[in-house]
Parts: sequence; structure tokens; C-alpha cells
Amino acid sequence: MSTVDTPSAAQPAAISLSDEQLAKLDVPGPRYTSYPTADRFVEAFGADQYRQALRQRAMGARVGGAPPLSLYVHIPFCDSVCYYCACNKIITKHKSRGAEYLHWLEREVELHRAELGSAQPVSQLHLGGGSPTFLSDDELASLMTMLRGAFKLQPQAELSIEVDPRTATPQRLRNLAALGFNRVSFGIQDFDPEVQAAVHRVQSFEMVQELVAEARALRFESINADLIYGLPKQTPESFRRTIAQVARLRPSRIALYAYAHLPERFKPQRRIHAADLPRGDQRVRMLGDALAGFVGSGYVYIGMDHFALPDDALAVAKRQGRLHRNFQGYSTQPDCDLVALGVSSIGRIGATYSQNAKTMEEYQDALAQGRFPVVRGLALTRDDLVRRAVIMALMCQGRVEFESIELAHLVKVPEVFAAELARLRQLQEMGLVQVDDQEIQITPTGWYFVRAIAMVFDRHLQSDQARERFSRII
Repeated sequence: MSTVDTPSAAQPAAISLSDEQLAKLDVPGPRYTSYPTADRFVEAFGADQYRQALRQRAMGARVGGAPPLSLYVHIPFCDSVCYYCACNKIITKHKSRGAEYLHWLEREVELHRAELGSAQPVSQLHLGGGSPTFLSDDELASLMTMLRGAFKLQPQAELSIEVDPRTATPQRLRNLAALGFNRVSFGIQDFDPEVQAAVHRVQSFEMVQELVAEARALRFESINADLIYGLPKQTPESFRRTIAQVARLRPSRIALYAYAHLPERFKPQRRIHAADLPRGDQRVRMLGDALAGFVGSGYVYIGMDHFALPDDALAVAKRQGRLHRNFQGYSTQPDCDLVALGVSSIGRIGATYSQNAKTMEEYQDALAQGRFPVVRGLALTRDDLVRRAVIMALMCQGRVEFESIELAHLVKVPEVFAAELARLRQLQEMGLVQVDDQEIQITPTGWYFVRAIAMVFDRHLQSDQARERFSRII
């Protein structure tokens, strides 16, 4: 029997499941930053279909029916490779590639301006990668000028950027604040020196501590720290030390991800020895220790992979039932359309998803021909939309109220999801959910396994072969 204690009844409770039950739950599954998931995108949805979705949005905006936009810009470059990384990235020491990339981004931005005009309001901007701080301060300034010229960034917009502590200084943070960024995310992953060496990402606690202190002095509205459990050489004991160190830093938010070891898909992971990875029971212990440590330090457990201080906007949204989930994870933003710029980036316009070319050559070739670099995507069906509503309610609120789904989508939940509700009985017997004739409610223990609960409603997961595309739940 595996048992993990947490100190707050309002947060995920102790895990008290047999090893056999844990084994059944420890399967590959999506993180549900979208539904359907990106592996279901098809090449039949391309640049022409994406342009049509933009035109429909522009038409809606003219009659006052379009919500504010969210922008995502992917900066693929990194100075060195982190062995665990599954992001689309280009490892290079040639800083000149940043300026060249901005040239192509400008072409992509202009294609959007031609379809949407220059008055589209933007409530959220996120720079991810790769490492956005690969770009120089002058290049970041040029990028922000470009975006402000093509879109109308609202005065209270959330402007966030991912920062590699190894490529940042307090002065860089001051420059980012001057450019208007009000949210910053530091990639920490783990502070243990042996773990850092095993994943080729060495950065001291003192280095990150200095940056967090500067970000706080600059009054960034939110400071996030990214962590990963399940890395090579990690142990429950070593990870408890990292948990304590992060709690000392007191970031506004903490993102805690389970490492997905998929060396057949991600070449850098082949440098990680499978024998160095922690066992499943050790990963459960790390997750439980993180929940206990962060909740015990005053953080609110937001959901599957996020914590936040009680006064952070994410925690406030959780309490008020306004939490959402998008391609960047949990968000306070409502269901915005997302314009995604840059190589491999994924966006959402209306009831469509789209993804840009994954290679720089294909991305540049499309733009050189005056085409959007979209190479695949998906137009959601009515069934996709109702299942997305159910899955996102589970992931964000931990509860599905049948009446709200039925009113919004004109369906009868017990009829449409009869098979799924039957499959939930096994999870109910394990104490992970409570189901009655009005709602599905995730239990405190069930929050550990919210992905497994959501997977019940995923029509596309029909075989174990399909599931192997994803990371394991535990």
C-alpha cells in the first residue's frame, strides 16, 4: 500500500491505493492543454483553412462579437541542450540567428495584420521557447515594437516571458520590465547538483535567488518557477530539498511537471540512462511531498501541475470558478482566440486549432511565398466541443455540472456519455470521483489522477498504441 500525506483537507488528500491500483493508473495520457490533443491535427487543415478562420474572426470583430486575442511567440533558440527537453528548439551559439528570425516573424505578423487589421485587442502575450532570452535586449525591443504596431495591447494585458536563469542578469530583468513585461517565468527544474549534471542544466540556487529578488523588487505582477519531478538521479530525499529551496524563494506561482521519458521521439533524451530514472513509487512520493511542502508553505493547489500564492490571480480565479486551460497551461484568461507566431507554434481561432511548420526551412519557405506557415490543424466537430467542455471542467474546476453542459450544448449528459459514466464507476470505487445524477466531482485524492479521469471522455484514445505518444500520468 502506498500512502502520501498532505496537511490540508481542502487540498489533495493522502493517496491510499494499492500498488495494483497505482499500476493501472500509471499509464501514458495527455496533459489536455487542448481537446482534441495536437496529435490529432491533420494536414488537410492548412494555410487556406487558417486564413478562413481569421476572416471569420475579423467579421465577428466588426460586429462586436470577437473576444480579445491572446498571442504566443515561439523563440526556438537555446545556447545549449537540456537532455530532458521535449520542446521544439534549435541549439546554436550563433546569436545572429535571432535577428534573422525576427525578419521572418515580421512577415508572419504582417500576414495576420492583412487579415485582422491593426486594432485587434490583445489581453495576453507570452514569449516561450526554446529560450526567449536568447534574443538580445535590442532584439526583444524590436519584437515588442513589431507586436505593438500590429495589435492593440491592452493597458492591463498580461505580458509574460520565459527566462533561462543562465542567460539572465538583474539588468536584463530591468530591461524586460522597461519593455512592458509584467510576468516572468524561471526554468529551475531541480536544484540538486547531481540531477543538474545528469540533465546538462547547471545553475545554482544563489543565481536564481538573486533573479527572483530582483523580479520582486521590480514589482513583476507574477513570478513563476518551473520544476520537473522524475528526472535522472532524483530521489524523494533530494527533491524534498529542492521543494524547500523553492518555497524559500516564494515565487507567486509554481509549475510542477512530470518528466516524460520518450527517447524514441526526442533525441536529446537518449543521453539519459533509463536506469537513472526514479521508480513509479518514488515519483508518487515526490508528487506527494511537493503537494505537502507547497501547500504547507501557504500555496493553493490550482490543479494538475500548478500552485499559486492565495493572492495571485490564478488562485483568485480558482476560488471564483474562472480558471481556464490553454496551450500554456492554467490561465486566468477566458477562452480567447490564440494567435501563435513562430516555428512549430500552436494556435486556436474560433473552433479551429492550427500548428506552424516544425522546421525552420519549411517555416521560412512558406513565408517567402507569402503564405501562412500553417501545415496542420483541426476544425472541431460538435462532439469535440462538448467533450472539450467536459474535460476542461474536470481539469479546471474538478467538477462537471450536467445542467451547464446540457444548456450550453443542447445534449443530455446521461445519454451522450452513458458509456463514459459507466467507466467512471471503477474510478469511483477507487475513491477518485463521486458521480450522481447531477454532477461529477473529483475527490481530493482524485486530483492526483485528474488526467486519468479526463481520459475517460477522450473519444480518440481507443488503443494503447495511441496513448504511447504521451507522458505517463504518475
